[in-house]
Amino acid sequence: MSGRLTGDARVVVWACAGVLAVILVGAFLAPARGDNDPVPSTWNSGSRGAKAAYELLGQLGYRTARWDKPAAELRGVNAARTTLVLAETNMMDLRPEKAGIADFLKRGGRIVATGAVSAMMLPDARIGPPGHIYTKLCYTTPQSLSGMGRAGQIAMPVPFKWNASAARVDQACGQDAVVVHYGEGAGAVVWWSSADPLTNRGLKDDAGLRLLLASVGTPQRTVLFDEYIHGERESVWATVSGTPVKALGWQLALIALLLVLSFGRRSGPVRALAQAQRASPLEFAESMGALYEKAGVADVAVGAAERRLMDFLRNEGGVPNETLRGGPEAIAAAVAARFGYAGAEFAEDLKAAREAEFTRLSAKSALELVRRLDRHIERLREKMTNGERA
Repeated sequence: MSGRLTGDARVVVWACAGVLAVILVGAFLAPARGDNDPVPSTWNSGSRGAKAAYELLGQLGYRTARWDKPAAELRGVNAARTTLVLAETNMMDLRPEKAGIADFLKRGGRIVATGAVSAMMLPDARIGPPGHIYTKLCYTTPQSLSGMGRAGQIAMPVPFKWNASAARVDQACGQDAVVVHYGEGAGAVVWWSSADPLTNRGLKDDAGLRLLLASVGTPQRTVLFDEYIHGERESVWATVSGTPVKALGWQLALIALLLVLSFGRRSGPVRALAQAQRASPLEFAESMGALYEKAGVADVAVGAAERRLMDFLRNEGGVPNETLRGGPEAIAAAVAARFGYAGAEFAEDLKAAREAEFTRLSAKSALELVRRLDRHIERLREKMTNGERA
């Protein structure tokens, strides 16, 4: 086989080299863009943008869309199955928007609003300055058994607090209510003091993600991110007009055509078929089970069940880390005070799990202990769910 390139191959190589040269020149000569855009827009991929939240909700099964129309046109959407996200705004005149927002809530819509200006678009907004000046992020304290309260500790700035007593407080910083929800008409309103938990940097925290999911509602809802309040007025095609996007598209199409003409024939190497792996996942699980049985390390399974219980109490139950680092009696007392889950069996199971590391348990005893620990999680979750419904 000759090592020289054919005429078609040389054309493709030169075309690719030209595109690479253009990319390198643009990368070195284009002006640098700093991460200084503070708008939590779904178009903003910076640290304070909301692009990750928009794309992640779509991947999780939500129907997401950008809303670039006035609030008055929300009358054309099914409000009972729609959540509107008002991630702060720089609008000055909010009067045209308030009427559309009120009608949307009256028809059963759900709104997630953040910040002070977005709160002014809500009916009966009651916000004010915080109780003291926060020089850094505040780690909130859960106040309710709702989904927003069970999100755990949220790291967020506190530029404002909610003052209305009618709203239910879900998260607080000291005495300041920073995450609240209340009913309005046939709909509901969720307000955050700051949009930081849904930004690209805040969404990296598991608690921020849980707060976002609990606030927008079930995956059966359509989530609209209001970009009209961020100044979005035109379509995407109008936005890219005047930029090199069209020229770049034609160049890529030309390169794709050249690749098809050059390598469309059966002249290239044929890749061998992939061979299926001999070991299936079930065989791997059986092998690992036999290995653990032979080694007699039942305490590993008990330790994993204990960690699941501690993670549940910390992340969903809001039990402080200081309490969880205490003894079984202290943990049982805290759980009994917070959830009304009293009983000597809970403390005894915690004590048995702590002692499993230093005693050799039989496989049957370890299995029973793991099942009892998992049943505690199920019972506590059922109590939290019943408390939220009540």
